[in-house]
Amino acid sequence: MSVFTKTVLFTGADGRAGFREEAVPLDGGSPQARLSPLFASGGYQLRESPVGFRSSFHCTPSPQWVFILSGQMEIGLQGGVSRVFRAGEHFYSADTLPDGATFDPAVHGHWSRQVGPDPLITLFVRG
Repeated sequence: MSVFTKTVLFTGADGRAGFREEAVPLDGGSPQARLSPLFASGGYQLRESPVGFRSSFHCTPSPQWVFILSGQMEIGLQGGVSRVFRAGEHFYSADTLPDGATFDPAVHGHWSRQVGPDPLITLFVRG
């Protein structure tokens, strides 16, 4: 069976964001075109972030896929861990604020920034 690797930005039990990898089985379709199950979505948005863009710490308001269409995007976590995603790469952003919590930028969420000489174009698909 083929699998697709889904990189997930998530909120841990301690309220802090982290990254993990999950396997999505591609067990449908045919041997020439393996398919995952059909997933529901709640719409999509495109975003252009200019050279020099950087956000402050924030949580994802609603779980969503993030596809990098052009440019590069760096995601930074508490403690200095970060990952750069390039054009053609993706991740599933699900680091929502824990139920009942009040947002604390010293604990919760992630920051994002445009990296390199080109503007960042992203596609957000709500889960």
